[in-house]
Amino acid sequence: MWPNSSFNAFLLTGFPDLEAAHHWISTPFFFVCLSVLFSNGTLLFLIKEDHTLHEPMYYFLAMLADTDLGLTLTTMPTVLGVLWLDHRETGNVACFSQAYFIHSLSFVESGVLLAMSYDRFIAIRNPLRYMSILTNNRVVKIGLGVLMRGFVSVVPPILPLYFFPYCHSSVLSHAFCLHQDVIKLACADTTFNRLYPVVLVVLIFVLDSLIILISYVLILKSVLSIASREERVKALNTCVSHICCVLVFYVTVIGLSLIHRFGKQVPHIVHLVMS
Repeated sequence: MWPNSSFNAFLLTGFPDLEAAHHWISTPFFFVCLSVLFSNGTLLFLIKEDHTLHEPMYYFLAMLADTDLGLTLTTMPTVLGVLWLDHRETGNVACFSQAYFIHSLSFVESGVLLAMSYDRFIAIRNPLRYMSILTNNRVVKIGLGVLMRGFVSVVPPILPLYFFPYCHSSVLSHAFCLHQDVIKLACADTTFNRLYPVVLVVLIFVLDSLIILISYVLILKSVLSIASREERVKALNTCVSHICCVLVFYVTVIGLSLIHRFGKQVPHIVHLVMS
């Protein structure tokens, strides 16, 4: 048992009042999990095997696929465990480790989306210098920077979780562990753990999304200046899927962070759906 802990396990939560339907609810989760594993695995295989795809855009796409695989493998085992087997109990160490990887990989994904927007910005605004700007060496440095930012920045709020006493309750709000969920159960001064994540969300999620927005405004300005309609459509098509991914990611992540901290009156089902 960790120091000052009043218990050494938490109870995960599925969909309250729908326990009888958990087996049915688990079916779409299972197929989504399979599709994520298959599609991202296939994408990584194709990028590795096809030498014509050994370009910066596809390297960033491979980073995004790796991150999505990591997030899926981090969250889905406990989600399916709760829905299929009603296995709700998770140890402290397993819970805090899961929270660490969920938040770290979320920050990594934000960084990868930012890097992808930079890639499209250079490709459309300065196509003649694209390969000289985004060299393999620079892509590796960007990737390492994104990883370091994600995995190091989450350590300060996660580390204290191992030493806090927990006496309010052992029941979490989701089928996986999140820092903001665990910290509500701590019986200690959690001021740092409440303020630091807010600052982190602003500096990473909000700032990244603003930079991506600005980059796409500049990209759109460049595209509209292209004389050929076909070239305009081609340039925009390379950005559409990225824009959709950005919207899905940032709307849910930032929305969930704000609801956890300021939306106490929001129905619990909204928390579940967004998470």
